[in-house]
Amino acid sequence: MTIQELTAAQRAFFRTGATLDLSFRKKALDKLEEAIRAREGELLSALRADLGKSDTEGYLCEVGLALSELSFMRRRLARWARDRRVSTPLALFPARSLTLREPYGVVLVMSPWNYPLLLTLDPLIGAIAAGNCCVVKPSAYAPAASAVLRDLIAACFPPEYVAVVEGGRAENQALLDQRFDYIFFTGGVEVGRQVMEKAAKHLTPVTLELGGKSPCVVDATARLDLAAKRIAFGKLLNCGQTCVAPDYLLVDRRVKAELLSRVGHWMERMYGRDPLDNGGYVHMVNRKHFDRVCALIDPAKVVYGGRADPGTLRIQPTILDGVSPDDPVMGEEIFGPLLPVLEFEDVRQAEDFILDRPRPLALYLFSEDKAVQRRFVRHIPFGGGCVNDTIMHLANPRLPFGGVGSSGMGSYHGRQSFETFSYTKSLVQSSSRLDLPVRYAPYTATQDKLIRRFLK
Repeated sequence: MTIQELTAAQRAFFRTGATLDLSFRKKALDKLEEAIRAREGELLSALRADLGKSDTEGYLCEVGLALSELSFMRRRLARWARDRRVSTPLALFPARSLTLREPYGVVLVMSPWNYPLLLTLDPLIGAIAAGNCCVVKPSAYAPAASAVLRDLIAACFPPEYVAVVEGGRAENQALLDQRFDYIFFTGGVEVGRQVMEKAAKHLTPVTLELGGKSPCVVDATARLDLAAKRIAFGKLLNCGQTCVAPDYLLVDRRVKAELLSRVGHWMERMYGRDPLDNGGYVHMVNRKHFDRVCALIDPAKVVYGGRADPGTLRIQPTILDGVSPDDPVMGEEIFGPLLPVLEFEDVRQAEDFILDRPRPLALYLFSEDKAVQRRFVRHIPFGGGCVNDTIMHLANPRLPFGGVGSSGMGSYHGRQSFETFSYTKSLVQSSSRLDLPVRYAPYTATQDKLIRRFLK
């Protein structure tokens, strides 16, 4: 089928009402889980082919999290989907009022290359649970993952229900030219703008999961060794190719030297003296991104790492000290294993530095000072984050995930995924046995008094 024929087929299938049945949705989720478990080896092999992920990291960060999301969603779906009665004001007597969760219809999920399985399957789970038909567009930069997703989904569902469209920019544009009922996009800011522009032509609602420069702040009260270990973990997961990776480090001048020494220690503990020779160390997705990240390394500011291997597309974990806000590494989201470091003398300086820049997708604060914790959490806008940790807010399905401002709009995970891919329909069921005349013209003084009393 052409893309136009595919969307027409899905629209026709949605009109049959099959996806409105909760048992249909649960069976679909069961099929998806069975297929993921049966093809686990293929999925992990695809991640190794595209990004060099070890099987353990692939399961930890993608396959396992997708299975966890499936289990969480399936157990709670019936409760989230049920009609809910709300109180009815006296002015509407006799009647009852309800809210109903309804699927949008035919939705488009566009996923990125950095977590090609998880960031495709997670929104797809929400779309299915909410009762939609879905077109999935994986990234062409992760061809092995795209192919295994295509085969997995084709084995589970007919294309008029859920289908994968592979390809590059031409296919992206062709999809965005269609009228969808909802678009869920994960990727970069510039492409996100294009998605939103295309969606606006059809007044299609969107979720944009973007990115940006997520700060990591360490004050003088932090437990430095633990902070260093968790910063190294968050920065080097997927070799920094994570939208919520700590992008840059703001550290109190008094503890900077000790912290950087410990970060380097933990980077070495995790990936060895030379990660370029470590088979479990993830590589850049392609030469284009490898060259881009390498160009951000200023040799004069390297205090740890700094080397790269074009043959394997691996870049050493690299710490850059003495960084200026005007340096190229601070001008864009890094999406690689570089950690630029800036220092401050007072935490208010760090706060102002963050507030002067676009709102980040994530923020990480390492501090034992409760007042500092409260101030950063309450006064700085960010999508989500951690106090005394990195990344781990993503592991809780009860926490919605999403950005704010230039880092995105809308959120998902767990219940929020179900609500993202559905809308609230409001309903008043009025009695036909009794009809109070107070609302009908012509209005009398008595009616006026009653109306004013009812509407207090």
